[in-house]
Amino acid sequence: MVGFYHLTTRARILLLAVAVVFFTVSSVIYVNAYHRLKPIYEVVTKEKVIALTFDISWGNQTPEPVINILKEHDIRSTFFLSGPWAKQYPEIPRRIKKDGHEIASHGYRHVNLSTLSRAEIKQEIMKAHEALKEVTGVSPSLIRTPNGDYNDEVIKGAEECGYKVIQWSLDSLDWMNPGANTIAERVIKRAKPGDIVLMHASDTCKQTTEALPVILKELKKQGYKFVTVSELLKKGEAK
Repeated sequence: MVGFYHLTTRARILLLAVAVVFFTVSSVIYVNAYHRLKPIYEVVTKEKVIALTFDISWGNQTPEPVINILKEHDIRSTFFLSGPWAKQYPEIPRRIKKDGHEIASHGYRHVNLSTLSRAEIKQEIMKAHEALKEVTGVSPSLIRTPNGDYNDEVIKGAEECGYKVIQWSLDSLDWMNPGANTIAERVIKRAKPGDIVLMHASDTCKQTTEALPVILKELKKQGYKFVTVSELLKKGEAK
């Protein structure tokens, strides 16, 4: 193998230039990745608290049974509601509020906000905000973006609208309808303190109501207390 110092001066300069470019690009990629803005996925706490969250953007058959189950077990959760859905079925968001659950936003159009400009992102967020406020009288401050999609512009736009972007640390996969037992077992086995659990109360999720009572009973047996996302954020460091 030809050693570095046996190469011609021109070849050495070329190799050094390539190396400099490589490490510069790598550093930029690393810094950008490291400093990328992120939503909140969970809370770091030793206290056995957990936040169940429900996204709703479609239908009126599943929400009521979910709300009834939560009431039966005396549990308050956070509901991420889409603006158009809330306007179409106003009586359901009003009951969610009446039962003491937290009203949060799931945006307006079900589109990936990262494909929009910041101005358009803010328009989507505020349009949903006004719809939810009109229906429930509540001004939400938490949003779960459609499809969980985000980038820096989405995070910045949401913050400029007075919102925190909330993701999840535990996906129940109820949106896949894999079977009620599978949903329940997944949540029960993977739950840990500070989790934000993603569930759905849209009509497309047909097994949530069967899995939910099992999840509530078993996690209660394990000593977990169920809180809203806003309450959870007061329990420790969000990350």
